[in-house]
Amino acid sequence: MTYDYIIVGAGAAGCILANRLSASGQHTVLLLEAGGKDSSLWFKIPVGFAKMYYNPTFNWMYYSQPQKQLNNREIYAPRGKVQGGSGSINAMVYVRGQAHDFDDWAANGNDGWGFKDVLPYFRKLENHPLGDSEYHGGSGPISITPMKGQTHPICDVFLKGCDELGYPHSDDFNGPRFEGSGIYDVNTRNGQRSSSSFEHLHPALSRPNLTVEHYALVDRVLFENKRATGIAVTQRGVARTFTASREVILCAGAVDTPKVLQLSGVADQALLARHDVPLVKHLPAVGQNLQDHLCASYYYKANIPTLNDQLGSLFGQFKLGIKYLLTRKGALAMSVNQAGGFFRGNTAQANPNLQLYFNPLSYQIPKNNKASLKPEPYSGFLLCFNPCRPTSRGRIEIKSKNPRDAALIDPNYLSTQKDIDEVIQGSRLMRKIMQAPALKDITVAEVLPGAAVESDEQMLQYFRENSGSIYHLCGSCAMGADEQKTVVDKRLKVHGLDGLRIVDASIFPNVTSGNTHAAVLMVAEKGADLILQDA
Repeated sequence: MTYDYIIVGAGAAGCILANRLSASGQHTVLLLEAGGKDSSLWFKIPVGFAKMYYNPTFNWMYYSQPQKQLNNREIYAPRGKVQGGSGSINAMVYVRGQAHDFDDWAANGNDGWGFKDVLPYFRKLENHPLGDSEYHGGSGPISITPMKGQTHPICDVFLKGCDELGYPHSDDFNGPRFEGSGIYDVNTRNGQRSSSSFEHLHPALSRPNLTVEHYALVDRVLFENKRATGIAVTQRGVARTFTASREVILCAGAVDTPKVLQLSGVADQALLARHDVPLVKHLPAVGQNLQDHLCASYYYKANIPTLNDQLGSLFGQFKLGIKYLLTRKGALAMSVNQAGGFFRGNTAQANPNLQLYFNPLSYQIPKNNKASLKPEPYSGFLLCFNPCRPTSRGRIEIKSKNPRDAALIDPNYLSTQKDIDEVIQGSRLMRKIMQAPALKDITVAEVLPGAAVESDEQMLQYFRENSGSIYHLCGSCAMGADEQKTVVDKRLKVHGLDGLRIVDASIFPNVTSGNTHAAVLMVAEKGADLILQDA
């Protein structure tokens, strides 16, 4: 069958493209998704992300290669395997990033991607309670909910502690002041997840010019000479091909978009030769430039109630469940990542370089792949941090020419001195904040890493042994002008090929400061405009 546009991946970006490209009725659009539908109630309830954390039905549950700088541990890398992609299973924190993040994109040979250029697209995608303003949009599909005023009371203690130490306060991390402590926004509507699948794709499904195929695993992109002409997939064991008269658009994410390109013969020719994949285009940057945020948590025992006390008992869970059903409010309507902020690790930093999360819940992520985030058996809370703009660069490579083999993920964490220095900065910052009078008053003890960990070397070792990804993988098909170092141009077209574009987190030239989901949504909105302009 032939369509004008074929979109590979019904994730956060793919769902937006499917809506925007089919809206006029002029173009036929096929959306291919390797997973199933997002019809479970757990996709709607914000706290439902915990149910998807180790659920192989809806989650690819990838792991990295052993990381040399992290005690050779394999780091968990969940990815959505469902309509809505990782935007259907994430913790919904909505942070755009700093203005200079995007100005750096533009400076990398990408005119039109500076902050002033992308701000209109952030505003376009938002439905914000403040309405239309310089920084926000009031009529977009994705609903933004400030958690301010709804968070657990212990979050106010964290904010007070930051105030006592003289740190600035941000009322809105997506407004004029990025730096400081504050309460995060989440993408929810009336206490339910507001994903691009729910807000963009579901309303568009009745259009006759939009087709969605689930359980369709892409084998490769099809080419005639240097033009992408279609897609070969395996769907429920049956081989199928689809033809694109205009464009093939890859939206499979930072792991699977480079994998699809490599399987299709678009990559470094030495890698392709190693796996006996016929060369279509030598593009050495495919799969390179992989970036991620790496974080570690510090655990504290409190002398006042926390969310542990409510979520730690069946009766407490029942009460929260009833409150949610009756009011769509309470702990089940929010992210567990409630307070936090953006700070400078020292006075030499030109911009905030550390992100903090303050969680009114302390939990151990299970090591046995069980779908549970179980609270610690005491009144507790977490404080965790990650460097905003790590400089370590890794790669994605196919394991074999078999599309069913997961790609090899090597983020190459902590491979630069800057990243190691920022681990020490972040560790010291957390200890400093915990010495604020307001926080000292409610803290019984630091459970982990504990008082025995004090020197820089001990803090770094704790980080090496306990840090994990915050699942912000990006950059593996970076945007830029030099086809030896990047994969797509500023219009998101793959270098040296016709009819092939990439619209997802893999095109980020550099990771943004903060959670990456909002930036992916923006890339999709701008990408849709670029595609329609070229049509």
